Amino acid sequence: MIRATGLSLRRGTKLLLDTTDFVIHPGERVGLVGRNGAGKSTLFALLQGKLDPDTGNLDMPQSWRIASVEQEIHASTQAAREFVIDGDTHLRSLQSQRSAVPDTDGQLIAELETALADAGAWSAESRAEQLLAGLGFTPSQWMAPVNSFSGGWQMRLALARALMAPSELLLLDEPTNHLDLDAMLWLERWLAAYPGTVVLISHDTEFLNAVATAILHIEHQKLPRYRGDYDSFLSQRAERLRQQQAAWDKQTQESARLQSFIDRFKAKATKAKQAQSRIKALARMTALAPLHREAGITINLPEPDSMPDPLLRLDDVGIGYQLAEDGTRTVVQGVTLMVRAASRIGILGVNGAGKSTLVKTLAGELPALTGKLQPAKGLQIGYFAQHQLDMLDPEATPLQHMARLAPQAREQDLRNYLGGFGFGGEQALALVAPMSGGEKARLALALVVWRKPNLLLLDEPSNHLDVDTREALAEALAQFEGSVLLVSHDRHLLRTTVDQFWIVVDGKVEEFDGDLDDYRDWLQARNAANRALARSDSALDTSTGANRKEQRREQAQARQQLAQQRKPLERELLKVEAEMQRASTRLAELDARIADPDFYTEAQRDERPSVLAEHGELSKRNEELEMRWLELQEALETLGSA
Repeated sequence: MIRATGLSLRRGTKLLLDTTDFVIHPGERVGLVGRNGAGKSTLFALLQGKLDPDTGNLDMPQSWRIASVEQEIHASTQAAREFVIDGDTHLRSLQSQRSAVPDTDGQLIAELETALADAGAWSAESRAEQLLAGLGFTPSQWMAPVNSFSGGWQMRLALARALMAPSELLLLDEPTNHLDLDAMLWLERWLAAYPGTVVLISHDTEFLNAVATAILHIEHQKLPRYRGDYDSFLSQRAERLRQQQAAWDKQTQESARLQSFIDRFKAKATKAKQAQSRIKALARMTALAPLHREAGITINLPEPDSMPDPLLRLDDVGIGYQLAEDGTRTVVQGVTLMVRAASRIGILGVNGAGKSTLVKTLAGELPALTGKLQPAKGLQIGYFAQHQLDMLDPEATPLQHMARLAPQAREQDLRNYLGGFGFGGEQALALVAPMSGGEKARLALALVVWRKPNLLLLDEPSNHLDVDTREALAEALAQFEGSVLLVSHDRHLLRTTVDQFWIVVDGKVEEFDGDLDDYRDWLQARNAANRALARSDSALDTSTGANRKEQRREQAQARQQLAQQRKPLERELLKVEAEMQRASTRLAELDARIADPDFYTEAQRDERPSVLAEHGELSKRNEELEMRWLELQEALETLGSA
């Protein structure tokens, strides 16, 4: 296991962790959460041995192999698949040794061939291809050079490379930032089957709910541990805060009562002895710190001055790019849709389908190739995308950015406005250069909405934002009276912000009749159908014309048989998931009760055995359910790849 005792960590002069303890058990999937700048990445560096603790100890098994995602990729002409296989450094070392051995050294060749077989050399290519396919790469891209991919896709390659490495400890820092929903769901399944220990940093609460079995929360330079997923962490933390507040209130009242007695009677001879005993009792009382709640971020979006309806019409619009050689590349065509007043629209589709191209066209950054865009009179668009963070002046302050945008506005009005985006007081005068990605995103958003848009076009606005700021953004968007078109991989933000969806698929944009769960099911069904079609086409290509009709009949029977085999597994999986949810909810209730000091009073003596027994039985049952869930997932995966 990993055990920290009395651990203190600094980054420069800033104290991040102060004599804290924590434990991570083998096989756990631990979510590491906390505000931006709290020390999550520094703790990762400590786990990787890149720095030493300032005080205390961090103990972990010496034999553990650690895998993590490289944050910088030196793009090369190396094929993507070979780049991924390079993640298995032990295998590559053996292959290098084998290639250097002369053919005359039979003994060494035999030893190396055995070692290569043990290292999975003969399945390495297929394992790398499975990782690439799961993360959204098509077979035609597997041998493409690394430098032919965009930055986001290169980060997917880095993730695949980390997953390829044999490891006992896997460290993942925001692994979903560059993934679409399809790849995210695949990664959730992969991590559920990973036999080692996972520590992951993520601000995606739904991803944490799907993956994490425990949470470590950096708070007030400590690292308390919570059992279960992110929702369980929230409920347990709320209960802990309630207990802390109650204990503080109780001690405050008791100390006031003791002090009152002392003040009244310490001068009287008849009460002097009692007063002295009260003084000793007050001195012995363990000082509890008052409850410090972290000040949250509040984002205030200005209300639009007008709201025409409809705001924007698209009539048979074609979307794409002008090419250097005077041609065009159409990404999406035949779009006929309408944006109504007060719409809340989420845009779905896999990476590369054309979501960002659609938003850029609606924002006017790209011209429509065909058809007509018909904006309403009075349409005011606010467009936010990640590239706008790079357009901020690193040597200017938030106040200077606002003054350039609105030179006629009073400084106090600009300060008040910036305060609504978390830049109050001295923060309005801080330089942009050392700001975190989340702070830059908040500033860019403030600049975008200054002109009171009635249509917000948001392309991945929550990247780099911590959980608190994501919640603030979701709340602000929910209260915004204008219309919103949102591209995001953050399922929680989509669920809490939008009420309808468009989907970009197969060169078209159309309304999607369903919610995110329906979209997940649609994706899985589509992927299964595509795999079946690929297998069918491959089989038909190798057959003779006389056998094709019979082959089609056999394939149809096989598909029907496969569906029949999957149905009982899928039904059981739903039942297991429902029971796991009930067990998790009940365990959270029992954990809160067991953590309550009143549980150990005399009044609860008769009830304690039954509560503890229920907790033990339910914990055991939950482990059995988790094992069965993994078995069912593996069985379905096997059928899906058959």
